[in-house]
Amino acid sequence: MRWWPWGKRRTFGQQGEDLAARFLRRNGYKILDRNAVFGKYEIDIIAQSGDTIAFVEVKTRRTGETVDPEDNVGYTKQRHIRRAAHQYIDEHGEPDLYYRFDIIAVVIPEQGQPEIRHIPDAFGDE
Repeated sequence: MRWWPWGKRRTFGQQGEDLAARFLRRNGYKILDRNAVFGKYEIDIIAQSGDTIAFVEVKTRRTGETVDPEDNVGYTKQRHIRRAAHQYIDEHGEPDLYYRFDIIAVVIPEQGQPEIRHIPDAFGDE
């Protein structure tokens, strides 16, 4: 684990989530919640852009791994995120908003800048 620039030790996954949240903010999103727990399920980031709420799953990997980070969000993980999102909508939902599921893939190299890929509406239709 590396020292993070803000002086706190962060896990590798937390570093990826921090980078993803910063990426979203830079692209006009408002972060509504992070690591939101609904029952036994969690949503990494809940963000809003205009009239759209994005439930964002963040996957972080190191350079050189054989599978892209986004490929690790399989059917079961999608189902868990959907269940958590439905609870969020039941508690906070507004009828005039759109909801979608995004993935942010973060690849952190040993040296150099991280690569961040945002995949909006990553789960497609139910």
